Amino acid sequence: MILEVNQIDGVAQATILPQEASLDNAELFKEEMISLVANGARLILLSFENVNYIDSSFLGSLVVALKYAMPRNVDIYLVSLKPDVKSLLTLIRMDKVFKIYTDYDQAMQASK
Repeated sequence: MILEVNQIDGVAQATILPQEASLDNAELFKEEMISLVANGARLILLSFENVNYIDSSFLGSLVVALKYAMPRNVDIYLVSLKPDVKSLLTLIRMDKVFKIYTDYDQAMQASK
């Protein structure tokens, strides 16, 4: 298991547990994200609070999860990104694809 999930009223608060989001755990991450969507989450707040490093294969899995979620009207918001991870996502323009928030509370306010 790569995600710790707390689900309340269709909102899944999912925290990525490993410090390195990489090829080693990208496939399992993708499967768990797709499972959240398939099991009825309408909004996934994905916390990167533990993640110090992210590689291209993990980013690919994140995009696959988003492509699965979009036609099902499920939003994925990214929260609690560390500065290096946020800088990388900004550099590769993923901040234009995903909504990024400081924390769960800010993301929940934006979803209303």
